[in-house]
Formats: sequence, C-alpha cells, structure tokens
Amino acid sequence: IFIDPGHGGTDPGAVGNGLQEKNLTLQISTKIRDILVNEYNNVYVNMSRTGDQTLSLKQRTDAANAWGADFLLSVHINAGGGTGYEDYVYPNVGAPTTTYQRAIHEEVLKQVDFRDRGMKQANFHMLRESRMPAVLTENGFIDNATDASKLKDSTFISRICCIVDKPIFR
Repeated sequence: IFIDPGHGGTDPGAVGNGLQEKNLTLQISTKIRDILVNEYNNVYVNMSRTGDQTLSLKQRTDAANAWGADFLLSVHINAGGGTGYEDYVYPNVGAPTTTYQRAIHEEVLKQVDFRDRGMKQANFHMLRESRMPAVLTENGFIDNATDASKLKDSTFISRICCIVDKPIFR
C-alpha cells in the first residue's frame, strides 16, 4: 500500500483556522501506516513523504509505480467554503478501484460526523498516473470552522484512520 500525504515542504496545501493541510495529511497518513504495519501480517507500506518534503505530483506517482504498489491512497484536506468528506477515483474506472472507494467512503463516514459530499470522479494526476487502483480522500474543509475544530482533535484524526481496521485492508 502506497500512502501519499498530500502537499508538503514549500507547498502547504490548504490553510485555515490555524491549520495547514500538509501537516494534517502527514499526521493522518502516518497513523494509517503505523496501524497497517503494526497490526497486519505481510502488509508492506511505503509513503511518498515521511516529513515536510517538497515533492512534485510526478515524483509521487513515479515512486508508487516504481515500488509496484497494489493500492495508492492519497490523503488531502479540502478548502473552498464547503463542509464534509468526499473521495475521488479516476473517471470511468471499474472494480477493484470503485470497490475500494465505496468501502473507504462508507467506513470514513461511519467513523466521523462529516457531511457526506459523495463518491466522485476526477482527472487528478495521482489517480490518472498511478498504475494501481487509487483513491484520493478529502477529509473535511480546513477553512470551515466546524470541520477545522474536528481536525484539531487527535481522537477525531484517529477515527479517520480506523478505516484500516476494516475488511478492505485485511
């Protein structure tokens, strides 16, 4: 499993309410990695970044492709005045990608009290250029005070990461 904490280094991503996307995505991704590595047998995890590095989108997908990942999870926090959780896959992909998207989507929404913004499709680089099933998550809106207050809570962050305890990752 290749995990991509969105943004990093000179690219903070979305910013709001005293938070930076790059820090939250690294926090969420690291927790997911730790759960996968410590609680599963024969699961290998690689991450595009493990600190505050600047990486291009191409560097991220090239690393996932070169490593031969079976699945790519790109973790993001949204902005733009909305609220809630949504996730994306590349347009018109089929199973197993859509199966993974549905399982992740349903489980995140069971764990957190975010508004359901839906399972979506988009022509994002991380989804288009990866050679394996890939899902990009948008975990709340950093510029929404209610979402941001949840994202400041470590217990809430841990609940987002509980998706890895579910059958999709078993």
